[in-house]
Amino acid sequence: MKNVKVGLGICFLLLSAVVALAQNPLIRDQFTADPTARVFKGRIYVYPSHDVNCGTEWFCMKDYHVFSSENLVDWTDHGMIIDQDKVAWVDAKQNSMWAPDCYEKDGKYFFYFPAIAKADSGAKGMTVGAAISDNPYGPFVPEEKPIRGVSGIDPNVFIDKDGQAYLYWAGVGKGLLGARLKANMLELDGTPQTIEKLPEGMKEGPFLFERNGVYYFTFPHVIKDTEALVYATGNNPLGPFEYKGIIMDEHPSKCWTNHHSIVEYKGQWYLFYHHNDLSPAFDKNRSIRADRLFFNEDGTIQKVIPTLRGVGVVPATREIQIDRYSAIGEKGISIEFLDGKKPFDGWKTILKEKDAWIRFHDVDFGKKAVKSVKIKAMSESGGSIGLRVRKGKASREIKANIPKGIDWQVVKADFRNAPSGIQDIELFLRDSGRVEIDWIQFE
Repeated sequence: MKNVKVGLGICFLLLSAVVALAQNPLIRDQFTADPTARVFKGRIYVYPSHDVNCGTEWFCMKDYHVFSSENLVDWTDHGMIIDQDKVAWVDAKQNSMWAPDCYEKDGKYFFYFPAIAKADSGAKGMTVGAAISDNPYGPFVPEEKPIRGVSGIDPNVFIDKDGQAYLYWAGVGKGLLGARLKANMLELDGTPQTIEKLPEGMKEGPFLFERNGVYYFTFPHVIKDTEALVYATGNNPLGPFEYKGIIMDEHPSKCWTNHHSIVEYKGQWYLFYHHNDLSPAFDKNRSIRADRLFFNEDGTIQKVIPTLRGVGVVPATREIQIDRYSAIGEKGISIEFLDGKKPFDGWKTILKEKDAWIRFHDVDFGKKAVKSVKIKAMSESGGSIGLRVRKGKASREIKANIPKGIDWQVVKADFRNAPSGIQDIELFLRDSGRVEIDWIQFE
């Protein structure tokens, strides 16, 4: 294993600390799916799977990255932490490194991941292995063998208040299973048991968390056509659980899978999940998202409605991607890729009818007054847009004229006396022209 450790360490040093600014989807320079979010050392870390194109019509996943953020807006890619070619027991020809998890115990970070095992590994088919690190971002050193007794995908780990650790996974043709882990976090402590009394039909991706003494067993479940996110509750980590209902409905876009995690960070609960935003024609290339999650007084979960705006307060002095909106008018407006052949370049907002509007909330203007605003826009006909900053009844509004042209240009307008603090911004078309907008930024 010495060579593996050196190789992964070099990989980590070369690829770490790439920063991306994003709303939903959170990561814009690669495909990511199946996000497990964890809070380590006061920072949120997300461990997703990594979709790549292999020229097939099925999932292709060869490695894992880890991302972290302090503010839920700026995400750091710490680079590749596991490569299928560097794990002794993995059959790298299968490209099957699906949904992972990571958990900390006694200062060590245990990363759990599924893959198809080699014939001489002592395991058969899809199984689960582990890798260990001294840091949440790696480098991780894989174990020589997968975890004995686990046949399936989508590992999830939970450590209860008494220190007992549990492993959950989706069994191949056996539903959702759970088992205690030994203190070393690498061996099952007893026979796996099926989590019973759950809805009939396809289920995968279990994720368990505890809140106020209640254990929430959550999982994707095909109710009609694609996967919804649902949950059950109980008073023991291995159940019995009582089914409660839906956390998130099936994607209207018909993206077949969803996979999630739920975490509390700085007093707010969040749902991390995925969608095929950056690959609308091929739902095997997914992208991770996050939205706020709330509980009712009785402890039940309020249904989460997916948003493009996502989470995190965006500084007014950053480039604000208003196409990741929180609200949008019903007429005269659309969101399209800047370049359909380059989805990682992002989207643009098209205003094409008078009074068409779009809103983006939670913009932080801070305490230092801004003086102007820049708008990257294009208008073949020329057009006039309005920009409004508002919080409650207080607002500040200006207009900006976008000159006629076929190329993108940055238009600057005076914007003094803007309200301070956290505000909503709105853009709207003032005339009958057509204006395309990439981003706006205050100075």
